[in-house]
Amino acid sequence: MSTVFQRVLDNITRVRGVRGAMLVAGEDGLIVAESLMEGVRGNAVAALAASLQKRFRQAMEAAAVGMPHFLHLQGEDGTLIIVPAPDGMLVVAVGAPDMNVGLVRLEMLRAAESIS
Repeated sequence: MSTVFQRVLDNITRVRGVRGAMLVAGEDGLIVAESLMEGVRGNAVAALAASLQKRFRQAMEAAAVGMPHFLHLQGEDGTLIIVPAPDGMLVVAVGAPDMNVGLVRLEMLRAAESIS
């Protein structure tokens, strides 16, 4: 894994409550780089993130409101956050329900800028 990718993933996973972070190819859902805790199913999360991003992009284009910049899904047992990077890559984080979403979002936006 490149040092740039490792650095941006480390910055995200240092936030309390984050269980893992990945860089995912937006078109096919393949993992480019990952830093995940044991028990996080990276391939499933990557595929879900890519599929959700595509569907939300299509829906937002149909509604003429522009491209999504940040997707946040909250579940009973955790949180999934997706930030698209300019080059078609996705920055994805999985966390506990009580993680600091604002801080994670800030780190993910920084990551998206630095990998493009």
